[in-house]
Amino acid sequence: MNFESLCVIGMGYIGLPTASIFADNGLHVFGMDINKTIVTGLNAGELHIFEPGLRGLVLDAIASGRLSISTNVVPADAFIIAVPTPFYEDKSADLRAVISAAESIVPHLKRGNLVILESTSPPHTTTGVLVPILEKSGLKAGEDFLLAYSPERVLPGRILRELVDNPRVIGGVNRASAKAGRDLYRKFVKGDIILTDATTAEMVKLMENTSRDINIAIANEFAKLAEKFDVDIWEAISIANLHPRIEILQPGVGVGGHCISVDPWFLVEAAPEATQLIKTARQVNDAQPEFVAKLIEQAAGGLQGKKVAILGLSFKPNVDDLRESPAVELARLITNAGAEVYAYEPFKEDAAIEEIVHVGKLEDALNDADMVVLAVAHDQFKDIEPDQIRELTPAEFVFDAVGAWDKISWEKAGFQFSGLARKY
Repeated sequence: MNFESLCVIGMGYIGLPTASIFADNGLHVFGMDINKTIVTGLNAGELHIFEPGLRGLVLDAIASGRLSISTNVVPADAFIIAVPTPFYEDKSADLRAVISAAESIVPHLKRGNLVILESTSPPHTTTGVLVPILEKSGLKAGEDFLLAYSPERVLPGRILRELVDNPRVIGGVNRASAKAGRDLYRKFVKGDIILTDATTAEMVKLMENTSRDINIAIANEFAKLAEKFDVDIWEAISIANLHPRIEILQPGVGVGGHCISVDPWFLVEAAPEATQLIKTARQVNDAQPEFVAKLIEQAAGGLQGKKVAILGLSFKPNVDDLRESPAVELARLITNAGAEVYAYEPFKEDAAIEEIVHVGKLEDALNDADMVVLAVAHDQFKDIEPDQIRELTPAEFVFDAVGAWDKISWEKAGFQFSGLARKY
């Protein structure tokens, strides 16, 4: 099939890069978001997310006239839904944004159109949720219009490269829909494109993130055991990983982001009787911030009335994404323990988090601090020299929650050093 126009619903971490890349490859793209502030900002050249290379790509696409952004869905040859799918307090999937996006397409859906859902979703969302909504148009899915599911499978910080180079899975409600999806994404995808059915594609995405969540959970549980047995977990992992068939991941503050910390719950919700391991891994990782907070409290000899500088709030290193971040949860727990928390997140200078003071400069966090906590291993934090920090703070204690700092160097600089399962 030949596509000349595309409407992308959702201008977030996936929708905006996707829309921009399609525009860069010759399509006339209409970007849509219900957030007027985001739309106004983008049209003024102000991006609300940080991703290497994205700003230039977006601005060029808008300047060329191939990308226009508004709060309205408009007719197009194809539609992509790239909206958030968080969960409710009971961990069930919140599909309201997906449902609203599908409903907004209905008045514009025409015979021969292609609709693709990219949002990570529970199994049977495409066939069980989107089909009934879109067929309110009077058109039949797979016959009058084509419908597929194609999940994003990219890593923040490398989104633009991985959108192009990574394998792309496309699951159609029928084979014709999958092939139409292949024709669309082939506009820019250089990696393999694998065709399957919609539910299999939904399952593949959830399996990928759930598998990683489970692997991180065992690393975090190993860290708890190392604390109990007085073992340095970082040394133990490095030795264990010398085995040719072992690859233990790194422990830390927990698991965050909009994917790995969320997606496993979609499987638990869909089949609670068959997901005991998945649920347990989620519980292990969700409990990790509390475990680390208790270690910090012990290291400081209590937190009541103390000022704690927390370095990093994003869910992973070198990104600005704070969604479901365990570092944010750690900061809240330390606050609840009686400390006055000053956090510095260099990738999100405008972060506003209830109960936590976020400062715009490293020295503002360190000033008058009693303790420094490394919560996220941003490159600029890993490269910090202990003597440099010594000049900026009277803090007595340093806690490394991510295994990034050298214990001996910090102790030579006059700090009492401790960390997650650290002995050396």
